[in-house]
Amino acid sequence: MQTFDVVVVGAGAAGLFCAGVAGQLGLKVLVVDHSEKVAEKIRISGGGRCNFTNTDVSAANFLSENPRFAKSALSRFTPRDFLALVQKHQIPFHEKHKGQLFCDRSAEDIIAMLLAECAAGGVERWQPCAVKNIRFLAKPQVLASSPYETCTDSYEIDSDRGTVHCGAVVIATGGLSIPKIGATDFGYRVARQFDLPLVTPRPALVPLTFDESAWAPFAQLSGLSLPVEIAAGSKKASMAFREDLLFTHRGLSGPGVLQISSYWQEGTPIRLNLAPDTPVAQYLREAKATSRRRIANELAALVPARLADTWVEQDAALGHNWHRPINEASDKALTALAERLSRWEFIPTGTEGYRKAEVTAGGVDTKVLSSQTLESKQPGLFFIGEVVDVTGWLGGYNFQWAWASAFACAHGLAARLKPL
Repeated sequence: MQTFDVVVVGAGAAGLFCAGVAGQLGLKVLVVDHSEKVAEKIRISGGGRCNFTNTDVSAANFLSENPRFAKSALSRFTPRDFLALVQKHQIPFHEKHKGQLFCDRSAEDIIAMLLAECAAGGVERWQPCAVKNIRFLAKPQVLASSPYETCTDSYEIDSDRGTVHCGAVVIATGGLSIPKIGATDFGYRVARQFDLPLVTPRPALVPLTFDESAWAPFAQLSGLSLPVEIAAGSKKASMAFREDLLFTHRGLSGPGVLQISSYWQEGTPIRLNLAPDTPVAQYLREAKATSRRRIANELAALVPARLADTWVEQDAALGHNWHRPINEASDKALTALAERLSRWEFIPTGTEGYRKAEVTAGGVDTKVLSSQTLESKQPGLFFIGEVVDVTGWLGGYNFQWAWASAFACAHGLAARLKPL
């Protein structure tokens, strides 16, 4: 039986970074993953260029049953810290929209950096190698090859390559998003095995879908994009984003929709302001006083013409005639039109699911995790990254949570497992 200080299950962003840091802190680390390739999610992210962090990160950019949980880890390993590592490895990068940082060349640069950090820490990696069983050994094990100064609990892990003994286990297996690259529920099963509660997982950063017949008039707009303000939730607990929206055959996508999807709850409406930079009611009043153009033409000055045409056709079925000159419209009709443009409200029927979700919301409940070390109430069992109930906004935030939670965990492991 081989012995390690730590076994990290999962060779993704959080798992590899945790392993590299822990190895460089003096621990003997093994990384195990059932997939043949490492870090597939990094490889496909950001159009293949990996939006690896954001220049402006705080706990306010994350969802969780305990919104304050992420503060500790995020404060101890910041975007500036990760950027220093990127620069140390001479990876060229650039900043895009709203502080998002991308590789100039390829996401492969980040993967190579993580593997180099693991190599510097002497990390061993078994891939492909499935974990079959994890056993907790509560009593001290007399193993001369693995003495621990402050920890007597340990684990045995049965894998495709045999059984290993270790002082701690780190679960970095991610969530259920994008099953085609190997996502599984393994992390959740481990949590249940050790009686650790879960916040129900759900797809997040995911396109929204609508009833096929109700959406039919808008399906023809597939591919149309425009900047909007999109909101969800009650007046007392509303969340809103200003981002681009994209029409699809089945519903809505684009950055704005992905952002709000994490906050949307089934059966509740979302609200769209289709002209967020224009006081629409004032615009229409002024147009009525100065223009003889058709209302439909004035609408096309506020939103893309294809959307304006579709809107006019739909409103005709409701008895509105937007083909008449705007100076002939009543103030009441124009006020109602402005309200609808500024607050288009409708209820999605669902999402595109884990197949197209960028991340999984929910996961291991933070109330059983240390915010300092990510160790669970089960001694020596740690959870990091996406498997935890901490979900970031679109724009590099989830990768920053991966780096920060991994860093906190690695230092927690070093404090717990002090080799003699």
